[in-house]
Amino acid sequence: MDERTFAVEKEDAGVRIDTYLAAAEEGLSRSQVQKLLEQGQVDVGGKKVKQNYKIKPGDLIHLTMPEPVEMTLLPEPIELDILYEDEDVIVINKPKGMVVHPAAGHGTGTLVNALLYHCAGQLSGINGVLRPGIVHRIDKDTSGVLVAAKSDAAHRGLAEQLARHAMKRRYVAAVMGNVKEETLTIDRPLGRSPKDRKKIAIVPGGKRAVTHITVLSHLGGYCIVEAQLETGRTHQIRVHMASIGHPLLGDTVYGPQKQPFALHGQALHAKVLGFTHPITGQYLEFEAPLPEELERLFFLLRQKA
Repeated sequence: MDERTFAVEKEDAGVRIDTYLAAAEEGLSRSQVQKLLEQGQVDVGGKKVKQNYKIKPGDLIHLTMPEPVEMTLLPEPIELDILYEDEDVIVINKPKGMVVHPAAGHGTGTLVNALLYHCAGQLSGINGVLRPGIVHRIDKDTSGVLVAAKSDAAHRGLAEQLARHAMKRRYVAAVMGNVKEETLTIDRPLGRSPKDRKKIAIVPGGKRAVTHITVLSHLGGYCIVEAQLETGRTHQIRVHMASIGHPLLGDTVYGPQKQPFALHGQALHAKVLGFTHPITGQYLEFEAPLPEELERLFFLLRQKA
């Protein structure tokens, strides 16, 4: 059995314990947490609680995890759009709809499954058996360029560049509304939403997050923008743009439920990635072309403008 302890912070006060643990423990769904609560595998300060218990600052939550069922990752012959590859790194243009690495509900069809097949298992092992080679991620419904490591030395070098914000990462997005400033910087801390632990929100005392925005086109009631990341927090561009009243088109998590243009997920594309090769020291920069769905969307927006 594997035991975990969580100390509840002030920002999480009032959240249901099942919601809190489902967000805090990767791979656990809310229904799985509820089963563990029913089985007596969760306590707060030594006392058993129900699934609707509202946690308080200072609570110590003890979670006893059952022995994990070993997950076997299978190499899958999934076609990859490879922008660059050598013996240490591989740069991919990830399609929209592909999950980067296996997680609950996504054990196959991921980028990792494809990389295991293409690279014949030659991927860095620093991030463990479920995330071989994965240095950074982009959301399932975000398309675009990312780099994976084929050697541990390359992985360490790329991770160090990420940590000191030395990678160039530029995204293009379609947002709702007319952004008044041509350029702006959004510097707002991000953390788990106290209202919904599966969402990210602007949270006082959260991790610093900085996004530099440039408006590329004003198209009636919409804008096409470029977003350059200074930091790389989860859902950073989506939350930052929503926080200033300009959510991404297609984003039903941080924007309105009713969306025009019948998009499947947020209109966001990781267009440019630049980094220093961790072994050779050469600076490399790659650009992923817009996917067909975004090309079509931008055409429609220009037609309506």
